[in-house]
Order: sequence, then C-alpha cells, then structure tokens
Amino acid sequence: MALDTFSKRLRAYRKLKSMTQQEFAVSVGVSVAIAGGWERGTRLPTEAELQRINAVLCVKTHELGLVETKEGSAWTAQSLQRSNPRP
Repeated sequence: MALDTFSKRLRAYRKLKSMTQQEFAVSVGVSVAIAGGWERGTRLPTEAELQRINAVLCVKTHELGLVETKEGSAWTAQSLQRSNPRP
C-alpha cells in the first residue's frame, strides 16, 4: 500500500508538469523502464535518483510518500497522514 502511494503520487506530479514518462526519465537520467517501475510500484529510487526526481518535479521527498530511514542513506515508502497528494 505504501509503495502504491509513492507510485501514484509520482505519476500525478509528473503529469502536473505535463511530462511524458520518457521526458521524465531523460530529465532524471534513468531509462524509461526504471521510471516505469517507479510508477508501477515495482521499484524504489536510489537516494541520488530521488534527489533528481525532487529537482525535476519541484517536490519534497515527503510529498511523494517517502521518508528517510534512521541510517540516513536509504529511502522507504511509508503511508503519510495525508491520504491525498496536492495534485
């Protein structure tokens, strides 16, 4: 469910920017297959990828439904208090 939140929010923010999945992937510096995996909820971005996603979409990590783990180097999907993203 939490990964589903991330994937839905990612897609919603990408569409708000009027970007195709291919345009988004190129902007973030990944393949379309990787970007598609994020939107399908089958994979999570690395920390570096997440920073680029944030920059491209002009969002903060928590707005995508992700939080930093205690180790500070990994990101995990987690349901947030708000059930609806801004988009």
